[in-house]
Amino acid sequence: MKLAFVLDPLAQLKAYKDSSIAMMREAARRGHAIFALEARDMLVREGRIGAALVPLTLSDDDDDWYRAGKPADGWLGELDMVFMRKDPPFDQEYYYATLLLERAQAEGARVVNDPRALRDWNEKLSILRFPQFTPPTLVASGARELNAFIDEHRDVIVKKLDGMGGTMIFRVRTDDPNRNVILETVTALGAQTIMAQRFVPQIAAGDKRVLVIDGKPFGQCLARIPKPGETRGNLAVGGRGVAQPISARDREIGETIGRELSREGIVFAGLDVIGDWLTEINVTSPTCIVEIAEQTGENAAVPLLDSLERLAATARSG
Repeated sequence: MKLAFVLDPLAQLKAYKDSSIAMMREAARRGHAIFALEARDMLVREGRIGAALVPLTLSDDDDDWYRAGKPADGWLGELDMVFMRKDPPFDQEYYYATLLLERAQAEGARVVNDPRALRDWNEKLSILRFPQFTPPTLVASGARELNAFIDEHRDVIVKKLDGMGGTMIFRVRTDDPNRNVILETVTALGAQTIMAQRFVPQIAAGDKRVLVIDGKPFGQCLARIPKPGETRGNLAVGGRGVAQPISARDREIGETIGRELSREGIVFAGLDVIGDWLTEINVTSPTCIVEIAEQTGENAAVPLLDSLERLAATARSG
């Protein structure tokens, strides 16, 4: 197959932790042709979606993980599959990219994850589809409602709806002397809607990243354990990743949500689970494949490529 990956600049990717590179390496091992592009490279010409595609040769050397060939103009609709793996933020340029990728899909390429689903499944708000799995949650912008929620639950996490990597996440207690200024900051003085959730103390044991592949939870997850003095487990802010088998509750959450994700064309997702509670559903560029594989020997890129090859074969036979 011809597979294209929409990525951040290649020089910025770190092979020792990047899930996109793990996917590309597995695809290359299977003999698929790998191409790279940035979202800004896409264009519309003659009514078709095109881009300068960079052919890649992959290696297992983390310090020298790719060789880039000469870019060549190509039509995305003529590729077998396009992976949207650009990191957030989900800004206007990201939104425009999903619109272009939706046209590429209409022209014949399969886009993973589905562009419409990328727009519809906000990584914070999508948990509202599954209230049976979430801690008490409020979505609001007003100080009165947010303060009432803090008074009720006494220990609360507040976060922006478009944050990533642990940015703009605050823990607020009823007696916090900075309580008002925190709410003013995160809501931009009431101009932006945010999410508040009751604090889940099991964060001390880790914020688990549960991978869901083609509707099924992967058997190993990565518990991201906060460093001392922190309440955020994100690796980007110093959390320590510990791989472990998923629990029965993780599996229940993963299977239930996985059925919905599969129907929406979301082939690869990462659920954030603290204790027994779902806190986020990551669909834009989920990570942790590399860390789990290094600690357990189980590479989630393998069943992912298995699923994508089956989907491609079904599409061809249909």
